[in-house]
Amino acid sequence: MAASRSGQEFDPWDPAFLADPYPAYAGLRARGRVVRFERTDQWLVPHHADVSALLRDRRLGRTYQHRFTHEDFGRTAPPPEHEPFHTLNDHGMLDLEPPDHTRIRRLVSKAFTPRTVERLRPYVRGLAHELAGKLVARGGGDLLADVAEPLPVAVIAEMLGIPPADRAQLRPWSADICGMYELNPSAEVADRAVRASVEFSACLRELIAARRKEPGDDLISGLIAAHDEDDDRLTEQEMISTAVLLLNAGHEATVNATVNGWWALFRNPDQLAALRADHSLIPSAVEELMRYDTPLQLFERWVLEDVDIDGTVIPRGSEIALLFGSANHDPAVFADPGRLDLTRADNPHISFSAGIHYCIGAPLARMELAASMAALLERAPSLRLAAEPRRKPNFVIRGLEGLDVRVA
Repeated sequence: MAASRSGQEFDPWDPAFLADPYPAYAGLRARGRVVRFERTDQWLVPHHADVSALLRDRRLGRTYQHRFTHEDFGRTAPPPEHEPFHTLNDHGMLDLEPPDHTRIRRLVSKAFTPRTVERLRPYVRGLAHELAGKLVARGGGDLLADVAEPLPVAVIAEMLGIPPADRAQLRPWSADICGMYELNPSAEVADRAVRASVEFSACLRELIAARRKEPGDDLISGLIAAHDEDDDRLTEQEMISTAVLLLNAGHEATVNATVNGWWALFRNPDQLAALRADHSLIPSAVEELMRYDTPLQLFERWVLEDVDIDGTVIPRGSEIALLFGSANHDPAVFADPGRLDLTRADNPHISFSAGIHYCIGAPLARMELAASMAALLERAPSLRLAAEPRRKPNFVIRGLEGLDVRVA
């Protein structure tokens, strides 16, 4: 596929594409159910039905190392200097397959039961109103730094038992680590990810040691208890990797969904007016904004066994890129998908993935998004855009550098 500066072709390094990838997705869907992309050595899957089905297909995996060596799979091992990142990343449940994935997810899911998440509602709501109130008192500010970011970071840190004094570095560490999930990350990005992996791991190792001496009612203490039991045993590295995954996934998506959502609302004033007039639209608004401009645009899978997609055989050893952003704009599933419609009733978006890797924190993310939206609508009914935002130069994790707002 030829590179383009028009934004109309799939080119995840083109600023025009990053600004609005959805026309390019329409072009991909028109080309077929699977499209080869040489620049990343991947097969792009743009249709909702295929993305949804392949997320559940056990012939694909987030890893292949539970079944094959790098050599057997026709792949090259990561550079030795990247080892701290891969040790951290590869022991988290997002990049594991059964039985290890099943074992770890069963343990972690105890912290995300509906009852446990519901108990957090007063805390989440109170913090959202506190942050919105401070924004109003200042007459405005950066919605990302002042509201979108501190809310989910505080919530997931509170769940895990991260002391307040250690929380300032969580977002920078997360951003540096998540840089490795972009397509063809540079050496500089890899260096930052490795450094963050080392520092983040060291911080959590100290916290685990402290919780061993003085357990609490937090998730870290719960993981330690699981580590010390005979059944469903967790290694210390699995504890560290799980905590990092929950911290990163527990706020990256929510932060970006919040600012992407408000930016979409500002660009669709009729929908923002409808929401301001009727706060009962908040639940459906959260779902529609997640669909309309999802913070996770692509999710990768390794092909463990040959897969046939519409007559094209994707051989074992290949990598498939499931395009969530394209699937969420597929007109075969969503009527007039390019239109923001906060009353959209039938909304089977896949922004939280599907299958065994469905986002374990989806109920908490929905609660946080709804709470911050409600607080801003109530405390800042005249909230308006103060300056055109700049997009982050990322494709896979889609977000803004900031979102400057004013309260009239």
